[in-house]
Amino acid sequence: MVYECKVMTQEQAEDIAFNWHYDGEYSFYDMEADEEDLDEFLNPEKRGNSTFAVTKENELVAFLSISKVTDKIFDIGLGMRPDLTGKGTGGEFLRAGITFILSEFKPEKITLSVATFNQRAIKLYRKVGFKDVETFMRGTNGSTFEFLKMVYECG
Repeated sequence: MVYECKVMTQEQAEDIAFNWHYDGEYSFYDMEADEEDLDEFLNPEKRGNSTFAVTKENELVAFLSISKVTDKIFDIGLGMRPDLTGKGTGGEFLRAGITFILSEFKPEKITLSVATFNQRAIKLYRKVGFKDVETFMRGTNGSTFEFLKMVYECG
């Protein structure tokens, strides 16, 4: 069965924001961990038509946020339902997301930023074809963390 991406509904946003809780250090990715991120995710106007609910067999399994940087570069944010992480399905989801972005937006490059402690995700992104660009510090979740910016060349 294939993944489907559709503009996220308010009900789906609330489900993710309040019910998706990750274990251990990955709790960093809980929507409730950062008030500003939570507000942005729950506000339909801020979310707009660029945050997608990802379903498989009509079940909500992930989300994908897409931001236009330039006409040819799009930045993404993504997350899988906590009970599905670490089970080897991230590559399939990420490749499906890239296919969706390529068909809808025709980018030359896709970028993303990931917390450097999240080696599990970094390994996956590299395996799918993302390359390291640079590390930088960002204030979030009440502190400052190191992130890795990565790029996927679509050509």
